[in-house]
This record gives sequence, structure tokens and C-alpha cells, in this order.
Amino acid sequence: LNPSKPLIRPLPDPSIRPSHPVPDEELEATTHLWELVHGTREMDISFSDEYIEGAIRGFDKKLMARLKKGHFPIQDHIDLHGLTRQEAEIKVRDFLLKSYALGLRCVLVVHGRGLNSRDHIPILKKRVPVWLTRGEVRKIVLAFSTARPYDGGTGAIYVLLRRKKGSPFLVR
Repeated sequence: LNPSKPLIRPLPDPSIRPSHPVPDEELEATTHLWELVHGTREMDISFSDEYIEGAIRGFDKKLMARLKKGHFPIQDHIDLHGLTRQEAEIKVRDFLLKSYALGLRCVLVVHGRGLNSRDHIPILKKRVPVWLTRGEVRKIVLAFSTARPYDGGTGAIYVLLRRKKGSPFLVR
């Protein structure tokens, strides 16, 4: 310590206010886009007894409406009837990762309604949305919704996958 220098600092001039940066809309949009591309956005999920839907936060409502109406062509499907919960989880994960690797955008997962399950409880129907929102699969799923009656109704779910790098941008 130097005894010739005071230990007290003067207070800052109250008339001088620090400038707060104005929110940068371009930076916000870039951050939002980065989160979408890298799969770090959280999923919003809605459940009822019959219908299931979910999407990453900020997902376009018009695209979600198109998915719910079955307007995307189904490029592949998997049927989980007769599988145990553990078998079904592995099959769903492998199917979605393979579909993504092939550049597919919309697939159908047929989980059934649980009518042949013990006590008629739809175990797979309740588990599929959980599987879509965790692990490796979470990073490639944009949205999902209960299928239209002609595609399996409440016993199936549409899954919209991210665009694989190098594949066409548009979803028809």
C-alpha cells in the first residue's frame, strides 16, 4: 500500500448514465435460427386422452397446422404393434435416425391405441412423445402430431424431421 494515495474512489457522476444496448433484432433472429438448427430449442407438447402434438419452441404455426391436417406426404412409416416398450423405443430411434440420414422429412409412427394391451392402457402411445423429445432423436425432430383418421388416427403420429444438410430446403 502506498500511504500517499487515498483508498477512497470518487463516486461516478450521476448525470452520466451508462448506455444500454438496444436489442439487436438481427442478433435475436440469428440466435433463434442457431437454436433451431442445432436442436437446442425446447419442445412444447400438448396431450389429451386422444390427441398428441408437440413442436420446438418458435415453430411456425402454419407449418404445424399443415402437419396436423396431414398435408405433408408421408415418406416412410413404422408399425409398433406387438412390440414391447423397450423394443419399440429402439425401433423408433433407429427408424427416425435412418429416415433423417436418408433426407426424409415426414414419417408416420403407428403406435396403436392400446386396445389389446393389458387393461387397455395405451403404453406406447404415451411413450412415443417422450422418445421424440430426448436423446439423439430430439435433435432431429421439429414437430409431431396425431395423424388424421385415414393415416391411423389416434393410433399414429406424424413426425416432421429437420432438413438434413445438403437436402432440398422445401417441404412439399
